[in-house]
Amino acid sequence: MFPSFLPAAVGQLTEAESIALARSIQIHAIATPLSNQPITTAYVHQGSGGIPILLIHGFDSSVLEFRRLLPLLAQENATWAVDLLGFGFTERLAGLQFSPVAIKTHLYYFWKTLINQPVILVGASMGGAAAIDFTLTYPEVVEKLVLIDSAGLRGGSPLTKFMFPPLDYMAAQFLRSPKVRDRVARAAYKNPSFATVDALYCGALHLEMPSWPEALIAFTKSGGYTAFRFKKLAEITSPTLILWGDSDKILGTEDGKRFKRAIPHSQLIWIEDCGHIPHLEQPKITAQHILNFRR
Repeated sequence: MFPSFLPAAVGQLTEAESIALARSIQIHAIATPLSNQPITTAYVHQGSGGIPILLIHGFDSSVLEFRRLLPLLAQENATWAVDLLGFGFTERLAGLQFSPVAIKTHLYYFWKTLINQPVILVGASMGGAAAIDFTLTYPEVVEKLVLIDSAGLRGGSPLTKFMFPPLDYMAAQFLRSPKVRDRVARAAYKNPSFATVDALYCGALHLEMPSWPEALIAFTKSGGYTAFRFKKLAEITSPTLILWGDSDKILGTEDGKRFKRAIPHSQLIWIEDCGHIPHLEQPKITAQHILNFRR
C-alpha cells in the first residue's frame, strides 16, 4: 500500500525501485520558527549505523529522485532523504516564504528533530547549492559534504523574468507539461533510454500536491540560489567529495573543476558515461564513492 498522503497518481508507477521508495515515504510535523504551525515534512529513512547520510534533491523534484541510490546506501549506512520546503510532498503552508533562507531553516529543524547528530550531507543539482548554503550556515551539522553535479556557480533562474501575473502561472503550467518535463529529463541523462514513462511519473507526482504552482512561483521570485563566490566557498571546512557526470549537458563539466579549485579539502571524481544525474544513471558507482568517502 502507498501512503495515503501521496497523490492517487502514485498508482501509475511501474518500476520496482520507484514503487518501493514511494511506499517508504513518511511524514512528520516539524516545528520551526517559520510558522506558528508545524510543517508536515515528507522524508525517507532506511538503514542503520554509521554517520547518517542525508540526501537533498534538485529543483522541482522530490525524494523519489533517490529511488535508485538510497537503497544502495542504506545497505551499509543509516540514510535519509527529505523533501525541501516548497518541493516534493512536504506541506506548502500559506504565508510561508519559499526562499533559500526558509529552506535551510526548515532543513535545520528537520535535522534537529529527527537526526540530531552530524551528517554526511549529499546534494544533487540545486540540492548541491542548498547543501552548500546549509553547510556554510550550520558547519557543526555537516561532518562531510558531497556535491553531485551541483548548482551554485551560476545565479538565479531564467524563469524569474516571467514571474509576474499572469505570466507566473503560465510559466508554472509550462513546467507542468509532460512534453517539457520529458525533454528536460532526456537532456539530463547521457543515455536517454533512462527517461522512461515511470521516470516521468516519478518526476511529476509532486505536481499534484496542493499549492505546487504557488510555491514554485514564490521560490523563483525569491531569486533562488545565487552564485557562490570563490571566497565564500573557501569557508567550507567540511571534507568535500565532488561527483560529476563526464557528459553533463545541463551544467557542463567546467563547474566541477571550479568547485574543486574553490573548496578546500575537496576531491573531484568523474562518473564516466554519465550525464547530469549520476545517482539515477550510475547509482551503484555513485553509492560506492559515497560509502568509500564516509570512512
